[in-house]
Amino acid sequence: MARVYISSVIDVPATQVWERVRDFNGLPRWHPSIRDSRIENGEPADKVGCIRDFYLQNGDRIREQLLGLSDYDMFCTYSILESPMPLTDYVATLRLTPITDGDRCFAEWSAEFECDESEEEGLVSGIGDNVFQAGFSALKRQLAT
Repeated sequence: MARVYISSVIDVPATQVWERVRDFNGLPRWHPSIRDSRIENGEPADKVGCIRDFYLQNGDRIREQLLGLSDYDMFCTYSILESPMPLTDYVATLRLTPITDGDRCFAEWSAEFECDESEEEGLVSGIGDNVFQAGFSALKRQLAT
C-alpha cells in the first residue's frame, strides 16, 4: 500500500482555513489545479456519501466520495471513485489542527492507495507535490491577504 503525507503551517487561525476547505464542492475556489466541480444529484456538499465530480485544469475528470466530515475536529475524509491515475482503493484525509502559539494552523493531508509497484514513486510524489502541497501553498497565498 502506498502512502502520501504532507504537512504545513498556515499563518492564520485553523477556523479560517476550515471555512475555506470545508466545502467538499469548493475546490475550484482555492486549489489551482481544479477547473470546476459539482456535487452529483444535487445533494448538499457536506452530506457524508455525496459525490463530487470535478475537472482538473488539464481536462482530466475525477469523481470522489465524501466518507467523513467533522466541524469539531476539522477534517474531511474522501475516496476516489474514478480517476485517470493508475491507482485503486484511494482514501485521503485533510485535517486541520489549531496551533495556539500565534493562532496559526497545522494542516495535514494524507492518502493511502494501491497501485502497481512501478507506478508508486511517481504517484506518491505527484500527489504529494501537485495536489497536497500545491493546495497548501495556494491557501497560504489566498489567506495571507
